[in-house]
Amino acid sequence: MIGSTMPLIIIHTEIKAKINTCFDLARNIDFHQESLKHSNENAIDGKTSGLIELGESVTWEATHFGIKQRLTSKITEFSSPDYFVDEMVSGAFKSFRHEHFFELQNNYTLMIDKFYFESPFGIFGKIANILFLERYMTALLSKRNELLKLRAENSVL
Repeated sequence: MIGSTMPLIIIHTEIKAKINTCFDLARNIDFHQESLKHSNENAIDGKTSGLIELGESVTWEATHFGIKQRLTSKITEFSSPDYFVDEMVSGAFKSFRHEHFFELQNNYTLMIDKFYFESPFGIFGKIANILFLERYMTALLSKRNELLKLRAENSVL
């Protein structure tokens, strides 16, 4: 699935919190909705609250670029508290794979996001990636990670 021409976004976030806290926040449906309120992101089907687990899926409804969209993703790999993967089952992308890594460092947890995505519409999708989609997704993931860091460092789950 992961091709050499597929865009890849990598984000490193240092969090002064326990690895379990970071891992659980990253897979917490309720926190996800809070962190993306600006896009009216809501879990509407599948796992709609609490901690998502291996094999579970969630359908999100959100507004991006002024368009209401639905996207279903599924947890396809899971190794607590070090790693999990969610992959798109259906939605606006041709495909995506979001890998979440958590590494315990000296006095913090390093959270690494690797987000592979492929836009639909062939060459037009590739142009959209270059013009705005990669930048938009990087900003969206970075904002979510900033809020996760803040929440984890304040130890409120």
